[in-house]
Amino acid sequence: QVQLVESGGGLVQAGGSLRLSCTASGLTFSYYAVAWFRQAPGKGREFVAAINWSGGSSDYADSVKGRFTISRDNAKNTVYLQMNSLEPEDTAVYCCATGPRQFSIAPRGRDQYDYWGQGTQVTVSS
Repeated sequence: QVQLVESGGGLVQAGGSLRLSCTASGLTFSYYAVAWFRQAPGKGREFVAAINWSGGSSDYADSVKGRFTISRDNAKNTVYLQMNSLEPEDTAVYCCATGPRQFSIAPRGRDQYDYWGQGTQVTVSS
């Protein structure tokens, strides 16, 4: 059974930083791209960042480019999202997703990922 567990969310003031983690089990994690998505209250789920299987390629939404960094440690079955210079607009539930198809370049589309975590809340106060 594939499981993704996110952690690291919390309450932070604007300008602060958080590091989210997404730890996977039940699949050969190093085969697959991983993406982070977020959903703010009253809004749809939006793409944040993605990383390919090796960590050699990453992609970011324009709204987070230059502030967020995605990375992975395949030995730990974990992907990280370092979030700096946080803004109130970043407030959302952040979810990671992966598998089951292999991509050399991680896609942005939600329909490309079958396995999802429950999410972790990030709240940025002004």
